Amino acid sequence: MTTYHGAVKVGGSPAVRELAHLIITKVAVGPYDNDCYLLRCRATGEQLLIDAANDAGTLLTLIGADGIRQVVTTHRHADHWQALAEVVAATGAETLAGRFDAEGVPVPTDRLLDDGDTVTVGDVPLTAIHLVGHTPGSIALVYDDPQGHPHLFTGDCLFPGGVGNTFDDPEAFQSLLGGVEEKLFGRLPDETWVYPGHGNDTTLGAERPSLAEWRERGW
Repeated sequence: MTTYHGAVKVGGSPAVRELAHLIITKVAVGPYDNDCYLLRCRATGEQLLIDAANDAGTLLTLIGADGIRQVVTTHRHADHWQALAEVVAATGAETLAGRFDAEGVPVPTDRLLDDGDTVTVGDVPLTAIHLVGHTPGSIALVYDDPQGHPHLFTGDCLFPGGVGNTFDDPEAFQSLLGGVEEKLFGRLPDETWVYPGHGNDTTLGAERPSLAEWRERGW
């Protein structure tokens, strides 16, 4: 089996990670190199998509004939929902988004997510984490693998090398960094694998030593 690395590029092959209870498939779509994640429950075959960012054809091919039950939009920025209407029309999937970002997503949201809510894909539970700063209602999702380490889908709130863009707003930066420190680094172990909304994956352990530096530089 090919070792999962999480490095994908637009037009390239998806990266597949096979866990005991969940299969995670990562694909990149243009034009902003967004990462989309298809989660599949091994026991039931049910699927969930995180961010129908763009290129509906690529996403629908990835989803396949089994379809998806839900699409979670991590936040309101347009590069994360360009394919949402087409994917929902083709699959009939339920739409989920953070309560305070849903109004900025032009496809109606069927379920509003709050901090601590559970989202299930088949038999697999994911926990929603509300983070404020990149947008008012960004949602990260964590799967605490009972036979391994946690898996954290951060949207645009955490990347290798720093938190997401807060658009030169010091208050927003303090809010986002504080939320990331408390709710992610403060609760999850170093082994937690981070799947961001753009670019390569990382781990909390790889990023933790830089938290003070991020706070000092202000971005």
